[in-house]
Amino acid sequence: MKAIVLAAGEGRRCRPLTLTRSKVMLPVANKPILEHVINALAKNEIKDIILIVGYEKERIMDYFEDGVNFGVKINYIEQKAQIGTAHAILQARESIDADEEAFLVVNGDNIIEPETISDLIKGADGDATVLACKKENVTGYGVIVAEGQHVKKIVEKPQSMVSHLINTGTYLFKPQVFDIIERTPLSTWGEYAITDTLQLMIDEGMNVTMTNTFSDWLDAAFSWDLLKSNPVVLGEFETDIKKGTVEEGAVIKGSVAIGSNTTIRSGCYIVGPVIIGDNCDIGPNTVILPSTSIGNNVSIASFTSIQNSIIMNDGRIGTHSTISNSIIGSNTSIGSHFITEEKEKMMIEVEGGLYFADKLGTIIGDDTEVGSSVLVKAGTMISPNCRVNSGKTISEALPVNSIVI
Repeated sequence: MKAIVLAAGEGRRCRPLTLTRSKVMLPVANKPILEHVINALAKNEIKDIILIVGYEKERIMDYFEDGVNFGVKINYIEQKAQIGTAHAILQARESIDADEEAFLVVNGDNIIEPETISDLIKGADGDATVLACKKENVTGYGVIVAEGQHVKKIVEKPQSMVSHLINTGTYLFKPQVFDIIERTPLSTWGEYAITDTLQLMIDEGMNVTMTNTFSDWLDAAFSWDLLKSNPVVLGEFETDIKKGTVEEGAVIKGSVAIGSNTTIRSGCYIVGPVIIGDNCDIGPNTVILPSTSIGNNVSIASFTSIQNSIIMNDGRIGTHSTISNSIIGSNTSIGSHFITEEKEKMMIEVEGGLYFADKLGTIIGDDTEVGSSVLVKAGTMISPNCRVNSGKTISEALPVNSIVI
């Protein structure tokens, strides 16, 4: 069986992190979201993957190459204009044989586990099968109206409660779906949506079914949602691997992964689940608390405290800093005595809209330099390539290339 993985979009609601990478390349437990998806497919012996790319495609292609290092074979197809999921799937028509029994469609920006894929395959029936997931809060999702296993309608982002079954965007189709996609009308928001294709199938009397999954399906609709996905993934995968050096006097509790050529200095206190990448230097008396991921080539100076945060590759964090519930982009340099304020139940502006965040410190984009003794107010976003002088308090979002003096 082949799988089409949709990875062409930007993920604008995950800005500022997606200003320099697509959403599928955002790291969770030190691996891009897309890598978790590919691993789930491979563990189900689905190793022939068609990857639909577009925005920042070179970064995806450089990382995964032909897929051999991930146990799969990847064929790349570019969607030059991101005009909907149905249009993206149609780009792969020539790569799906007409006599194939069925093929999978999976979103590259949702974390799934192998059992999620197997739930769909085992429950597949009819001309198309939709994978559903039950959630209490369905705000912002398409929901499924069904009679038994038969789908009657998929309602996109309903304003009132219609159903607790959300559409995960994971499907099993027969090749005939390409003919239906070609007849799918343009939606009111200017896209060719696969949900409209499914509705067309239903209206024409075709058998569209659903199957439910209770396995992991994690969606990072906003950048701060990565802080919810990270502890789930860290808690489920085996991370108690120590390839680096732990100096005498360091205390490590729980499940902690330490990468190759990484040194944990004396006096450090680390409580898992935590993952620390390769070539890192964790300075003396540093405290790293649960649900924290630290990428490769990161140096953290002494007496710094980090908890429930994601520190991406190639970062430098100065001494006596406090980072909590935050995401720090790659190649970011932070001076000493840096503090992230945090709050609960906030409304944060993203792309002109206000959205709810349970709890957040800050999010800092790539290639940013922050001086010493800087305080970042809770919920403040700092875009890539910014410069913040020492002694400043950042209380408003900073656009790309900002300089605070």
